Amino acid sequence: MSYFKLNRKEITNYKKDGYIIVRGFLSKEEVAKLSKTAFGDENIKNHAFELNDKTGKKTRLTEWYNPQNDIYGMLARSKRMIESVDKLMDGDGKVCHFHSKLMQKQPKVGGAWEWHQDYGYWYKNEFLFPDQMISVMIAITDATKENGCLQVIKGSHKMGRVEHGLSGEQTGASEHYVDLALKTMDLVYVELKAGDALLFHSNLLHRSNANLSNKPRWSLISCYNRSSNAPYNESSKSSTVPLKMVPDEAMLEWELHDINEAADFAK
Repeated sequence: MSYFKLNRKEITNYKKDGYIIVRGFLSKEEVAKLSKTAFGDENIKNHAFELNDKTGKKTRLTEWYNPQNDIYGMLARSKRMIESVDKLMDGDGKVCHFHSKLMQKQPKVGGAWEWHQDYGYWYKNEFLFPDQMISVMIAITDATKENGCLQVIKGSHKMGRVEHGLSGEQTGASEHYVDLALKTMDLVYVELKAGDALLFHSNLLHRSNANLSNKPRWSLISCYNRSSNAPYNESSKSSTVPLKMVPDEAMLEWELHDINEAADFAK
């Protein structure tokens, strides 16, 4: 089986647009295994929490810091993942895992995410260098306009960090600057098939609508940092510990454990 390898054009597009979409980042077999595990995972369910959007709809997620020898950790530490984010962060080989989260946007009830930058949150953790931080979203189910796919403002990472404040129980970007960005740059609906990936810069403005469809939208997002970009207000040490990469075959061929408390779930 051949696995994804980032090329020069994709690196150029990432620097220009703030994101790239990779079709078929996971194989059908990998998607099937990841989906079956995620939907039936009692530990994921028991550690899930909810945040209200500004309308009161609830968005549900489970978050953890330490990737283990479970299916989520094998994906987060896979060669295709680590080598890709390393190159997009201008590569020194010392890629660290800040956290992963399983997003569980359920049919009819899954809430919206307001416009924000990931660095709008992470700035509060006192990371100093947003160019050394990146997120990778893997679609576990198809993501469409109908079930609340991610929306991004193309090129908005070049604005730098904009002011953020509370929007419901979420952190949202200044509406004024979002409006200005939308006058200047393109709004893109990131519709994905299960197994596709979106790799995006920590300052890229993005949001998603509530899921008003009868289909779930689940995704796994892993967030990465450089070991040299140490936070000054973050209790977890994972973001400065370089990852031990595993082969791409690990998801399907290695013995996998269940995710457990060693993952250090967010409370």
